Amino acid sequence: MLHNEKVLITGATGKIAFPIARALAEHNEVWGAARFSSPGDRDKLAGAGIRPLRLDMSSGDLSAVPEDFTYVFHAAVDPGLGDWRACVRTNAHNSGALLQHCRKARGFLYCSTGSIYRYQGQRPLSEADGPGVPQRANYSFSKIAGEAVCSWVAEHFKIPLTIIRICSTYGPEGGAPAERLEMILQRKAILLHPDTPNNYNPIYEDDYVMLGIRALQVASTPPLTINWAGSETVSAEQYCAYMGQLVGIEPIFEYSTEAHTPLWPDVKLMHEVLGRTKVPWREGFRRMIEARHPELPVKRG
Repeated sequence: MLHNEKVLITGATGKIAFPIARALAEHNEVWGAARFSSPGDRDKLAGAGIRPLRLDMSSGDLSAVPEDFTYVFHAAVDPGLGDWRACVRTNAHNSGALLQHCRKARGFLYCSTGSIYRYQGQRPLSEADGPGVPQRANYSFSKIAGEAVCSWVAEHFKIPLTIIRICSTYGPEGGAPAERLEMILQRKAILLHPDTPNNYNPIYEDDYVMLGIRALQVASTPPLTINWAGSETVSAEQYCAYMGQLVGIEPIFEYSTEAHTPLWPDVKLMHEVLGRTKVPWREGFRRMIEARHPELPVKRG
């Protein structure tokens, strides 16, 4: 854990950044940057001891951002649902500008995505594997561009940088497994890719907070790029069946090539640099269900 540092967290109201900001705020001066587009966003941060900072990364205006942060966790993102040029500008160009603006930092972390990878079939994907054309092409390609821009800025200005390729997060704040839980509860079909099993390495909130903070601390020049996921591999079929057992509803699966291809990351480098995750996947999924649906009688055993 960091202590007595001045830390900037962008996208601070999001499901990944908020728990990390909340944890860091216990021992550090943490500024949470966000657009505050939803009612209660500002109070959510302030209530966790985080100093709210209004920042819209799409504008490129960094005039309100101090330059003396010692660490920066950059998770703000354009999800790629609109114009592709705006997406690339926000996630690549403006991310590089933020890195240059905060060049005094001892560690800067850029959140990329595991969805940049080209699907390779039934094997885990390492950091050396090449990009492909996923369904959310605008978002994924903007992140490839963001990795390149931030790497150049970091090397040019000698700023320690870590790039994490986020693969599958879940917990009380949500995530893809939480979305599949809702499909089970609503008795709707869960769309999966026909190349079974659909393997993932989901990472629970406690672990992604721990490994997110460690990733800040290991930032280096040249930049370090790491798959960011859980240590255990489990298929979506397996974890959905387990969630179904806990809530007493059998999941319905529908297979289609229109579904996202599985994202099965190789986590060897992560283990070497950041360590292993600690929450077993079954325990994590139980915790997630109990946190998101306290009204449900979750089965034991």
